[in-house]
Amino acid sequence: MNGTAFKTAILLVGHGSPRPAAKSAFCAIADLVRASGDNALVEVAFLSCGEPSIASGIDRCVAQGARRIVLCPYFLFAGRHVSHDLPAVMAVAGQRHPEVELLLAEPLGVHAKLAEVACERIAEVLGNPPV
Repeated sequence: MNGTAFKTAILLVGHGSPRPAAKSAFCAIADLVRASGDNALVEVAFLSCGEPSIASGIDRCVAQGARRIVLCPYFLFAGRHVSHDLPAVMAVAGQRHPEVELLLAEPLGVHAKLAEVACERIAEVLGNPPV
């Protein structure tokens, strides 16, 4: 255990893609999250077009001792996937694992850091160094 009452896992949830490079990039985000926080237990899962599925990702976290799982949707906004699909998967997983607290984080949303990244990408394509 990590010294708290509950061992917390972070499950980064992406849409998924049939392209292996997309999965590798998403796993790299998980590595960054793992390295930047105090949680060593960070897993990935995909809504479609990829493995593990969200249900499998939850099961993997539970198998590693998680008693609280924060599903972090790597989506920009709370569209149908975040507002409907994820809660539905969580409800089924909650029946399989009633001893586990499942929490849903907000999607990435409107954030100054995302605007900063967008500005960097625009500068890159225009050949301007980021400020």
